[in-house]
Amino acid sequence: MARPLRIAVQMDPLETINVAGDSSFALMLEAQGRGYRLWHYLPDHLHWLDGRVVVDAQPVEVMHPREQGQPHFRWLDARQRLELAGDIDIVLMRQDPPFDMGYITATHLLERAQAAGVMVVNDPASVRNAPEKLFVLNYPDLMPPTLVTRSLDETRAFRKRHGEVVIKPLYGNGGTAVFHVPVGDSNLPALVELFTQVWPEPFMVQAFLPDVSQGDKRIVLIDGEPAGAINRLPKDGEIRSNLAAGGSAHATTLTFEDEAICARLGPDLKRMGLMFVGIDVIAGRLTEINVTSPTGIVAIDRFNGSNIPGMFWDRVEAQRFGLMKAGG
Repeated sequence: MARPLRIAVQMDPLETINVAGDSSFALMLEAQGRGYRLWHYLPDHLHWLDGRVVVDAQPVEVMHPREQGQPHFRWLDARQRLELAGDIDIVLMRQDPPFDMGYITATHLLERAQAAGVMVVNDPASVRNAPEKLFVLNYPDLMPPTLVTRSLDETRAFRKRHGEVVIKPLYGNGGTAVFHVPVGDSNLPALVELFTQVWPEPFMVQAFLPDVSQGDKRIVLIDGEPAGAINRLPKDGEIRSNLAAGGSAHATTLTFEDEAICARLGPDLKRMGLMFVGIDVIAGRLTEINVTSPTGIVAIDRFNGSNIPGMFWDRVEAQRFGLMKAGG
């Protein structure tokens, strides 16, 4: 490389991340180890100004703290005004949901920066068009029975057909507001009322998969190919296996059904520029496709001795320099 790649990372505040398991932090450490230069910014620091997409970003160095409580990053300079197309080579779009209008607006701005020459990972238009719990509807034959609705009558009829169900918001994350509703549970009307009052969009209802007690598998795909997986087990008294909700990570391998799901999704992910994706699978049934800020790579690497951040940046480099060569 003629010069180190310049990486701007759009993510949550560095002060708030869990260094021990944060995938964005792991990607930043690998990038820095390759000699890349890093800037950090929040979505609020992204602007469109006189035909250019600019950002107020701060150069940063990241490091593994040797002891608990020690710093895991340091700012190298004050915040700088940068033009993404020109001052930055690659934007890593990694902030957590909620997937609200602010998130969507950021994808529109980054799409304009991408058109001007900066590489954005994941592709912002595809992120906008593939929210986790809606993108998965493209593959209904791989999913458990599913309903998207705002209707109590439809929800009642669905539960009557399928028995126990799980109800969750379409744009939540980390297992937030996921409810298990057994057969005959009289709280169903009140729960539907709560969902329709709190969220303006429909909610998702899925047939409950009892095998979730044996784990919810998170499979990470890099450029459409499986890079590894963990099995997330819910804690006692819970159905939610998300690590953010108290689930625990365990080593696992891919089954024949898992590999078939990856083979089915892989070409679509690659075509859409969704370089880093995490899918959730319970007992061979696909439940979500996570494209905003998937997690799990730190635990996968710990169990497998792999280097998924290295795989990621290898693919990014190949695409970046392939695009540059094609464009002259």
